[in-house]
Amino acid sequence: MNGVIIQYFHWYYSGDLWNEFAGNVQYLKDLGFTAAWLPPANKCSLGKMGRGYDIYDLYDLGEFDQKGGIPTRYGTKEDYLEAINKAHEAGIQVYTDIVLNHRMGGDEEEKITVHEVNEENRNEIISDPFEVTACTKFTFPGRQGKYSDFIWDYRCFSGIDAIHKDSEKKTGIFKIHNEYGTDWPDTVSHQFGNYDYLMGADVEYRNPHVVQEMKNWIKWYLESTKADGIRLDALKHISSDFLKEWITYIKIELNPDCYVLGEFWKDEAEKINYFSDKMDDLISCFDAPLHYNFFEASKEKEQYNLSEILKGSFLEKKPVFSVSFVENHDTQKLQALESAVKDWFKPLAYAIILLSEDAYPCVFYPDLFGAEYTDVKEGEKIKIIMPKVEVLPKLLEARQHFARGEQIDYFDHPNCIAWIRKGDNKHNGCVVILSNHKEGYKEIDLGKENAYSEYRDFLNQRDDIITTNENGKGIFSVNSGSVSVWIKKR
Repeated sequence: MNGVIIQYFHWYYSGDLWNEFAGNVQYLKDLGFTAAWLPPANKCSLGKMGRGYDIYDLYDLGEFDQKGGIPTRYGTKEDYLEAINKAHEAGIQVYTDIVLNHRMGGDEEEKITVHEVNEENRNEIISDPFEVTACTKFTFPGRQGKYSDFIWDYRCFSGIDAIHKDSEKKTGIFKIHNEYGTDWPDTVSHQFGNYDYLMGADVEYRNPHVVQEMKNWIKWYLESTKADGIRLDALKHISSDFLKEWITYIKIELNPDCYVLGEFWKDEAEKINYFSDKMDDLISCFDAPLHYNFFEASKEKEQYNLSEILKGSFLEKKPVFSVSFVENHDTQKLQALESAVKDWFKPLAYAIILLSEDAYPCVFYPDLFGAEYTDVKEGEKIKIIMPKVEVLPKLLEARQHFARGEQIDYFDHPNCIAWIRKGDNKHNGCVVILSNHKEGYKEIDLGKENAYSEYRDFLNQRDDIITTNENGKGIFSVNSGSVSVWIKKR
């Protein structure tokens, strides 16, 4: 398939995203993109200010007058459905972002019983049970029961972060007492003791009515939007028992071809692999460890051992179920997981994920289009400029036309690595060479069938011509801190 995903948004994007995307689908198709990951389309607690992750109503895709208006941050439901339709007309699949973990912006308060837990160890109880009021009832008055008349109340939630007691507001992490117990579910990440709770009103997936409602909703959603796949947010905070049941329902009852991609954010591939095995390989996962390798390599420059760039990655461990990325909305500057790969290294990182045999790469919107944004950190306004990666369109073109066939690695030097893509019956293949230090050289054996062949740098980083000898060997070069893709000169 040789597929490539584009993450068509970033955290600070503001504007008419659905219509912009619809207008760009042919350009994306021409670049070789086969799928687009779009942000959550649902109505947020912050209305148009929300990014989709402060989820309020899953059934409101910009259709109802709720939370300050009808459109979401990205447009109306009509715009959203038309954008997906335009993508399909261009042959691009759409993966839609879905938040399962929590709800925010409740419509009514309820009297509930809670106890407080230690934020650093959620299994540690630091208060006796006490009665409070909290916004745990969601009635969606603007929607008035259209599509679903399900009412969410405290029995649908396991925890909350804001309560009122004696007319005073208090924040923290409070375990809700309900008929499913006073403990957190144990089928989640054990970071912080138990990482079921993340934010807002945490969904209680031990409640069978909630599970059924989420099955009803995803059936409605996939039928309404015709989305080809789903990207699931924050999976280490969600019951793996529920996830397996829910995804199995999607695959068996709704669409066996629905692509499921999860954000199980761990910096150790073994932990992602354990989760993947537990999910019976129903789900692909983002390769966060590889991203962190790129981040460290960009900081350490020539001190980083390039020959180990794939070491410890999910791509190395389980390539069929890994999705490789250089950066995303969580890692960009000023975000909680900030680990922005430095600009000089991005062409090298993209060459690795776009031109390698096993990777299913995901390109970040600002790296293709550029982005500027301002945020406030510690009371100070900070302006961030993310320049586009100028060589990225050529790398995408190289993936389409040359990075095909068997891969042979020359990962034999700490500052200069290379690999061959041997090509197939329709593509000639290429030689990819990277350096994170000074100008580099690598003797590459292309076989006697390529004797006396001439090669040029498709990326135009170098203007020399390389000629192989009578045995098909050549000395291929790369500039300092750069990447070159050598192809046969026609």
